[in-house]
Amino acid sequence: MNFLGKERKMIKEKVTIKNETGLHARPASELVKLASKFKCNINIAVGDKTANAKSILAIMSLGVKVNTEIELQCDGEDEETAIKEIIEAINNKFGE
Repeated sequence: MNFLGKERKMIKEKVTIKNETGLHARPASELVKLASKFKCNINIAVGDKTANAKSILAIMSLGVKVNTEIELQCDGEDEETAIKEIIEAINNKFGE
């Protein structure tokens, strides 16, 4: 429960990675930069693996390739803004 006494739960959204290199060095770096702007916890889930979206090593360890569906998981005070901006960046291929 948050300070207003309302139940708050993590929001999740699935999105497909469209970058030719998947979530390799440059796209992963852009994702970390963007995720680090937010206060909420942000994770990426692929299959049975989950990684902190604010850690480039964690993201790259997932081995996400082009056309892989990932699940974004945001939990915290700015979760709605975070998930919206991250999905927009992914859909825009991080400007590539």
